[in-house]
Amino acid sequence: MIILKKSLAAWQSPEFKKTFQQEVASLDDTLLPLQEGLSTASFADGSDMSVLVLNATETELDLQIKTGIFYQGLIAGCNCSDDPSPPDSHTEYCEIRFEINKVTAETVVVLL
Repeated sequence: MIILKKSLAAWQSPEFKKTFQQEVASLDDTLLPLQEGLSTASFADGSDMSVLVLNATETELDLQIKTGIFYQGLIAGCNCSDDPSPPDSHTEYCEIRFEINKVTAETVVVLL
């Protein structure tokens, strides 16, 4: 479960965008749907992801933050003993909406 307390506390402040980006970038990348967002690679590596806030809105129940996530996708060789090619990485991009509950800071993540 993802809980973004710092982002919720920073909502409507000048520091919100920076706080949100840092908090999301520090998440365990396996909590995000990066694998499902791949377009050219076969394995997602979110260890060095960049978060871009595209839009942020507020509803009665939650904050909805639409983001663009840049991360690395790996294309691995067959790992055969005679395969000289090392794994190749490509920059991947996907859009994810974070829905932060305004009371609990529990966050739902939706791949767009």
